Amino acid sequence: MHRRNLIRGALSAVGGIFVASRATAATAAAADDRLKVVYHLNEIEKVSFVLGNIQNHYDGVGGPDHVTIALVVHGPALRAFVASGAAHDVGRRVGQFSKMGLDLAACGNTMKAQNIGLSDLLPGFVEAEKGGVVRIAELQSKGYLYIRP
Repeated sequence: MHRRNLIRGALSAVGGIFVASRATAATAAAADDRLKVVYHLNEIEKVSFVLGNIQNHYDGVGGPDHVTIALVVHGPALRAFVASGAAHDVGRRVGQFSKMGLDLAACGNTMKAQNIGLSDLLPGFVEAEKGGVVRIAELQSKGYLYIRP
């Protein structure tokens, strides 16, 4: 009788481990199923508009836990993100979005053309070394939806 109880207990423990591992796998899969979008920004006149779109996007889906957003900046728009000349509102929003997990990429080609270093940009940016449009294409190949406001 004692041996039978031990076997039942062992089987119950194995079953519990299996159920727990399945729940963990389901949670990880759900996180991977989040909507992924990439915003493309190259017009300086649209900087505030695009940052507003990103805020609306986070608000509309219930926050950063429900979406992965990337912002790729190149061309004239990159000037708006140079820390020394950035508008207060742009700096505040970029800081807030960076804390929320926004992936900020600056085109390496634009940086070279405009003589801008990564340290010149607002915190949170990484350099898209192959170029902004290449970064956008890479993200799209990973399932990101393309948005160009």
